[in-house]
Amino acid sequence: MWLFNSSIGRKVVMSVTGVALILFMTFHGVMNVVALFSGKAYNTICELLGSNWYAVAATLGLAALAVCHIVYAFILTAQNRRARGSERYAVTSRPDKVEWASQNMLVLGIVVVLGLLLHLFNFWYNMMFAELAHMETALEPTDGFGLMKETFANPVYVVLYVIWLVAIWFHLSHGFWSAMQTLGWNGKTWFCRWKAIGIAYVTVLMACFLAVVLAFFFGVAPSLCPCCCAA
Repeated sequence: MWLFNSSIGRKVVMSVTGVALILFMTFHGVMNVVALFSGKAYNTICELLGSNWYAVAATLGLAALAVCHIVYAFILTAQNRRARGSERYAVTSRPDKVEWASQNMLVLGIVVVLGLLLHLFNFWYNMMFAELAHMETALEPTDGFGLMKETFANPVYVVLYVIWLVAIWFHLSHGFWSAMQTLGWNGKTWFCRWKAIGIAYVTVLMACFLAVVLAFFFGVAPSLCPCCCAA
């Protein structure tokens, strides 16, 4: 099948899975912003998404998309390196009009994956997995607000998350318009438009995540009232 056997097909798979993951990140970012206004509302969302069958099914689907995206990224990178052969060592400076992110997508991808593993350990493991496995945890599995407050009180985690979010920004700022180009919007006019739209969209999205991290670190996020904690 051409989607799996050809270079163009693999790029299409990368683009479609990448766009799907960006849409999920948009939902996740909007959800996190709720925590800046109401801890109770955020925990209500966490409870709704907990270990319900639809949340578990969605998580498995997202995991499949992420694995597919990562695997194809390594395949395409290896394929490009083989195609260039020894020529990749001939040029040490960055070619004109080639973005830094474009030349370092693999490195950025590795940083993004490492950050993702840390994020899954800090939150998914202590929330959905803990609820499914009936694990005993310091906080209730549905207390996402409390878990964010505890996690982002640690300056080491804050620094790691900031580095992760910066890497995601570089990765997506290139990946967004690259996906649009692969999917057919590659005319000169629309190429420039998608590039501008992508940079603006990704900047706002990453700003939402960063705002949450910094708000909890500097203690400006709202607090759960005693009555909410007791509920």
